[in-house]
Amino acid sequence: MRFRATALPGLVEVLAEPAADARGRFLRTWCAEEFAAAGLGFRPHQVSLSENRARHTLRGLHWQARPAGECKLVRCLRGAVFDVAVDLRPDSPAYRRWVGVELRAEAHNALLIPAGFAHGFLTLTENAWLEYMIDAPYRPEAARGARWNDPAFGIAWPAAPAVISERDATWPDHG
Repeated sequence: MRFRATALPGLVEVLAEPAADARGRFLRTWCAEEFAAAGLGFRPHQVSLSENRARHTLRGLHWQARPAGECKLVRCLRGAVFDVAVDLRPDSPAYRRWVGVELRAEAHNALLIPAGFAHGFLTLTENAWLEYMIDAPYRPEAARGARWNDPAFGIAWPAAPAVISERDATWPDHG
């Protein structure tokens, strides 16, 4: 496993290194020892799956408010997505900045998103599946969101959403 820092403090791309032979491939998607050796104290509490049928489905931007913040490791298991994280930690030098990473099933890459970040994605293919490994239980009362095209963030999505929930389309501005 390799860990690649992004332009936002604490946001890390995780690159799995599959072993391949005539049977196929085997790869480790999370290892407590390897994460600890990289200085990442992430410990999953739950695992969730997001299935998305249509290309250009947009989910997000979502986060959990303090003290219920979640750190999550997001990986594309089928298809491809443009995955976005926005730093919403008020004391961060990268406050309100965003990074987008293309997660592809065949690339085996993932994004480790710290607590205090908003997260969203746009599917680039039909039938895109994302796995979320999350370090804390979900608390519905702490759920927060921002609109995908909020001018406070200026995210350069690769396409406009074709499918989006009413809730995600109507979050208020954060400007």
